[in-house]
Amino acid sequence: MKVSIQIAVIIFIFSTNYVLANQDIIVNNDEQVSDVYLHDYTNMWWQWAVSMNEKDSPVRDRTGSKCHVNQIGPVWFLAGGYGSSKINRKCSIPADKYIFFPVINMLYYPPNTETDITCASVKKGAALNNKHLTSFKVTIDEQQFLNPVFYKKSSKKCFDLIARKPNNTQKIEVYPSATDGYWLMLKPLPIGTHNISFQAEYNRPEGAYGKMVQDIHYLIEIVEP
Repeated sequence: MKVSIQIAVIIFIFSTNYVLANQDIIVNNDEQVSDVYLHDYTNMWWQWAVSMNEKDSPVRDRTGSKCHVNQIGPVWFLAGGYGSSKINRKCSIPADKYIFFPVINMLYYPPNTETDITCASVKKGAALNNKHLTSFKVTIDEQQFLNPVFYKKSSKKCFDLIARKPNNTQKIEVYPSATDGYWLMLKPLPIGTHNISFQAEYNRPEGAYGKMVQDIHYLIEIVEP
């Protein structure tokens, strides 16, 4: 039996003293950031999410105090919550960073007992909940984004889930892994305070995480790099 993990991660409401046009905020799905396509950032986000121990995990953190952990490069990853979650966080982000986050998504990877699993099969498993998405709302600086079609992203290539995990002395791999769901890449935001909230819900009648609900809020302070 295949094992699935899902992080419902976030819909964002940016309530700030800035009102930004849609085209000034969102990176389109066919664009690249630092020569990397957005669908590849979905894999990288998951590798980041599982790279910390539980105590330092931004996903398990309830306050935002771990928001900065293991952030590298031009893109800042924002966490949601594992499974159904209602979380409020505060976080500071440098002004020159793109911001990437999943609104809601599913991760699928092979259990230890299954050795003949294929990349195609984990991609199929990661997509199980998508047609059962029943609510989706992203609001950025009082602008609402309600159509999930524009933000659908999935792994084009399967990946090793624990590639960024430190102290992997046994050189273990969790491959093939894949993710599928709804993600946004934001261009660097203006310096100042931004309230970010996100809500999304799956309603699949059966199966792991089929009824997941996300309700997560951030108070983001964009600061000088």
